[in-house]
Amino acid sequence: MKKPGEIIPREAASLSSLTATMAVMCYLACLAIGALILIDRAVDGWTRGLAQEVTVQIKEADGRDIEADVNKAAQLLQETVGVTDVKVLDRAETEKLLEPWLGSVGLDALPVPRLIVVTVDVTQTPDYVTLQKRLVDIAPSATLDTHQSWQVELTRMAGTLSLLSLLILALISAAAVAMVVFATRAVLDANRQTVDVLHLVGAEDHFIAREINRRFLATGLVAGSLGLVMALLTFYALGNTGLPQAEGLATASRTLLQWPNGFALIGLFAVPFVATGLALVTSRLTLMRMLGRIR
Repeated sequence: MKKPGEIIPREAASLSSLTATMAVMCYLACLAIGALILIDRAVDGWTRGLAQEVTVQIKEADGRDIEADVNKAAQLLQETVGVTDVKVLDRAETEKLLEPWLGSVGLDALPVPRLIVVTVDVTQTPDYVTLQKRLVDIAPSATLDTHQSWQVELTRMAGTLSLLSLLILALISAAAVAMVVFATRAVLDANRQTVDVLHLVGAEDHFIAREINRRFLATGLVAGSLGLVMALLTFYALGNTGLPQAEGLATASRTLLQWPNGFALIGLFAVPFVATGLALVTSRLTLMRMLGRIR
């Protein structure tokens, strides 16, 4: 027995252009989600690192022995509650830090300050106000940098970039909705005679909408899957790039795809299902509104 054909033939309701366009939209959405996750992780790692370290800077001063001041400050820091490690950078190490900005020529003639890197226990941080006063008592030119201004700036930057990523996702969703609306109207107009015949034989709007809506189910799944695959290939390519200047981005991309990274993978793999749901709901609402006008 021959299986009856579809009421709305597949070739009469081609959505190949919508599928290709939505695939690109889903690809951009996956990139935005990945960027959002990478930004959050990067800033969290940076702020955690800044919270674990403070820096003491001791400048050269008239009538002061800078080496003696450095030793006294290091001794005080080692005896401070909440300090877990103290590392005194010698002049050569300090000059090495300045080379990217000042170059390597003539640094020996400059009054380069001495730095002490202090690692603290984040669960029991020292009283920085009191510590600063005690440092000044033994080394008047000493300054304590807790990096709090950097933490604030990083947090503000992360919030701005996260908001930008969410706005991009919202714009992509709005564009996808608009495309589905136009495609739905095009499909319904292309099959207007078939719809009129179905109305004449007593078919309900819900039945006609369901027949056409099946096309958008396949469109959402195919477009979402293509976008996801392209995004995964992009992150994989970034994670395996051999360029030294892109090592930071490569490492971040590799961690994004490594298991366990539940939130990242759930967010990425949710894109095809969200795209399908968006296509189905939008096309259904558009079809019901237009079919009501046709009657």
